[in-house]
Amino acid sequence: MVTKLNETTINQQLHTLNLDLEKSWCIQDEKLHKSFKFNNFISAFGFMSQVAILAEKANHHPEWFNVYNRVDIDLTTHEAGGISMKDFDLAQGVEALK
Repeated sequence: MVTKLNETTINQQLHTLNLDLEKSWCIQDEKLHKSFKFNNFISAFGFMSQVAILAEKANHHPEWFNVYNRVDIDLTTHEAGGISMKDFDLAQGVEALK
């Protein structure tokens, strides 16, 4: 069973995740959120394909939105009813792709 993280743990994990990032993840609408911008649609779609492979391997899939060169990612664990370590693990994997 996956456990929903409390606010203190979420803030600690968010701080750790964002330590060396130029653009930070944030909490938006009770989800782990980040917007990514690319040079063009092909680059954005390629990124989404890479994230899809990570998500499938982890059996943890993002909520996302794409328009042209922008990809917005929201992570939450539905079975836990909120943010869990699965979300932070996937976010770290996403960051490793860049």
